[in-house]
Amino acid sequence: MHWLESRYQLDGYNIGTNCGTAAARTVLHMHCHLIPRYQGDQKDPRGGVRWVLLEKADYWSGR
Repeated sequence: MHWLESRYQLDGYNIGTNCGTAAARTVLHMHCHLIPRYQGDQKDPRGGVRWVLLEKADYWSGR
C-alpha cells in the first residue's frame, strides 16, 4: 500500500468486505472496499467502513 499512500498522501485507509449473508453480503461474490482517509475528513472517524461517509451510512432505511 506504500504506492497508494505516497501517490495520494493518505493519512490512512479503511478496508472492508462483506463475506456471507450474515455479514450483509447482498450479491453472491466477494469484493473489497478500499477507502482513502485524511485527517479531519470526518468529525468522528470511529465506526469503520460503514460510517466513513455519514450521509450514506444508513442507506438501508431509505432516507
